[in-house]
Amino acid sequence: VQLQASGGGLVQAGGSLRVSCVASGSIFSINFMGWYRQAPGKQRELVAAIITSSGSTNVADSVKGRFTISRDNAKNTMYLQMNSLKPEDTAVYYCNARTTFTNYWGQGTLVTVSS
Repeated sequence: VQLQASGGGLVQAGGSLRVSCVASGSIFSINFMGWYRQAPGKQRELVAAIITSSGSTNVADSVKGRFTISRDNAKNTMYLQMNSLKPEDTAVYYCNARTTFTNYWGQGTLVTVSS
């Protein structure tokens, strides 16, 4: 499985941004996909996740009501729509996919929120 993330950039506080992650390869084996982020000096944290078999989603409390995770199966793409962005959302955002045996990571895309 290969993951290609894109869509990061610079946005003002209160603005919106959507990041995308295109999956390729043995995508039929993926049972979980998620977005993580890592801010400078902090540990990587799970922001949002989707279970591929059911489509059920979950987001971290810190972004609940502002961020939405979704997927387009026809495009093999997962999205993270980020609204009402705050400076503390500044981080490198990584897409993640898991199969029964392996954990895959995309290269990360930088999101910078200015105050």
